[in-house]
Amino acid sequence: MSADKPHVIVKKVAGGGGAHHGGGWKIAYADFMTAMMAFFLVMWLLSISTPKQREGIAEHFRMPLKVALSGGEKNSLSSSAIPGGGPDPLAQEGEEKLSDAEREEMEDAARLADMKKRLDELIENSPAFKQFRSQILIDITTEGLRLQIVDSEKRPMFDLASARVVPHMRAILRELGPTLNDLPNKITLSGHTDAIVYTNGDRSYGNWELSADRANASRRELVMGGMNEGKVLRVVGLADSMHLDNADPRNPINRRISIIVLNRQTQDRIERENSGELAKTSAGATLSGGVPGSDAKLMSFKPSAPTQ
Repeated sequence: MSADKPHVIVKKVAGGGGAHHGGGWKIAYADFMTAMMAFFLVMWLLSISTPKQREGIAEHFRMPLKVALSGGEKNSLSSSAIPGGGPDPLAQEGEEKLSDAEREEMEDAARLADMKKRLDELIENSPAFKQFRSQILIDITTEGLRLQIVDSEKRPMFDLASARVVPHMRAILRELGPTLNDLPNKITLSGHTDAIVYTNGDRSYGNWELSADRANASRRELVMGGMNEGKVLRVVGLADSMHLDNADPRNPINRRISIIVLNRQTQDRIERENSGELAKTSAGATLSGGVPGSDAKLMSFKPSAPTQ
């Protein structure tokens, strides 16, 4: 009877393999989720932080470990080009120079504004100026502090069709001369006429020549009043190319002398231009040229006694 019973064979497989290999994905998944959570947390923190805070965070990660642990200069201040020692030193130096230039520009603007205030007070309080207040205009332009002395039909600055300075104009210029020495800034002078065509029978002498001669006569009076002669960078005649009253080119106020106390940027530009022009005329030729875009007469002069 035992021979009729089926034989049951049971095969047992060693356990533990599934548990060993099947649980590894859980750890990888947990690491992945942790990393994602950290990533989104960082992104959220960056979105709510200010630019200054982000700069501080970036500086922290750029800082070498030795500096972070023991203290010392921040790596952005280092001039070392060794990796880990800071950013490109050339970029840092450029930033410092730009900052210095901006500081000098601000100081220069403050000096010119202070000079404008002093000139306004001088004109209001000085007997030599007060009666001519309506003929003196002062403003700040992109080139510097501009002081314009304008003509009047009843009170001209020069003799008719002449560069001869009248007495009250001479008093104004000589009073201004010492004041201009108070700043290191150099100046330019320009002469202007109205649109009335000037002629004295000599076709080679017109408003261009007359305006240039009047500007140079004004320069002489400033020097006679005590202004340092080396302060003048340029004397130019502009004829009637730049009207003060565009609506009426014949208005007497278009006849004027413009004195500009130059800001540093404009002074540097004109000095470079003068240097280039002088290099071309080093053989001793008289310097005469034009203002770009016009037929202005640019004068070169040597110190001489005023001729009246």
